[in-house]
Amino acid sequence: MEQLKEIVPEFLNRLNESPVFDAVDLDLKFNKPELKVEIDRDKAREMGVQVDDIAQTLQLLYSGQRFGYFIKNGKQYFVIGEAARSARDEPSDLTNITVRNANGELVQLDNLVTMSFESSPPQLYRYNRFAAATFSGAPKDGVTIGQGIEEMQAIADDLLDETFTTSLAGTSKEFEESSGSLIFAFLLALVLVYLALSAQFESFRDPFTIMLTVPLAIGGAVLALWMFGHTLNIFSEIGMIVLVGLVTKNGILIVEFANQRREQGLSIEEAAIDAAAQRFRPILMTSMATILGALPIALALGGASTSRIPMGVAIIGGLVFSLALTLYVIPVLYTILTSKKEKVTLVEEVQESYA
Repeated sequence: MEQLKEIVPEFLNRLNESPVFDAVDLDLKFNKPELKVEIDRDKAREMGVQVDDIAQTLQLLYSGQRFGYFIKNGKQYFVIGEAARSARDEPSDLTNITVRNANGELVQLDNLVTMSFESSPPQLYRYNRFAAATFSGAPKDGVTIGQGIEEMQAIADDLLDETFTTSLAGTSKEFEESSGSLIFAFLLALVLVYLALSAQFESFRDPFTIMLTVPLAIGGAVLALWMFGHTLNIFSEIGMIVLVGLVTKNGILIVEFANQRREQGLSIEEAAIDAAAQRFRPILMTSMATILGALPIALALGGASTSRIPMGVAIIGGLVFSLALTLYVIPVLYTILTSKKEKVTLVEEVQESYA
């Protein structure tokens, strides 16, 4: 607790000076005045006074000890022993207290104790069985919770030594845990979609071509969030996970139709161009339907929907961006990757013929 008392004011001052936080508060406040009485054991021994006698005297005069009770007029009253109010209101009243020593003599208490004024917290706090102090700060406009956590952690690394440990609590802890879960969910979604497409196309190259629509959508989502002044948060990250399933259908439509056109005798380039042209209307219709469906979320229509605006903006931005680029990028990648696959197959057939 003494270490906390030394470091807390400096830590609070650094948080107040930080440009990241708008309002900073602390639960452990050393603002309760306290009179500390310490017994000089050596002097008490010299004067023949027992430490227990000093403690019992102070307890009798100031603790309000209950000795018993009596009944009067059908009511029960407690008998409490303590000094009169006028004799215990001021710290100087301790000098009027006397204690009897081993010889029966009265000794002034101020000869046996030392008094000092201190400030202590009204309440002590514990976290994981450690003495703890909790700092809370509200980020300024335009500052995310993640940036606030990084700023507070940087101050802690600069001021605290190895005897201290830090931990997040409240919304910051929930943000940290949910962020890690969302990253895992995003990676898992990519893997599952890729495996499902690999089983459908019976190939590892075609799904790879289709999955390249995801970076285009993520780039569009980030660009849309930046343009409209939103940040990467839980809702916008959920929107990006949704984009994984939404934008891959554009690549599926083009790649599947291009494979069918190649089976009909068209070259790779002709099949890719024809697939992009023929699938333009289905891709446009499905994308516009999804964009219009996410529009109420982005416009914050409905009660308590403001927090979900970044999710709608991320979905719409990713769909618009991927819609504009998918029709050009996917045919090019399909031509390149499919050409490589055919060259490998041709080499294998030639080697078998020579064998």
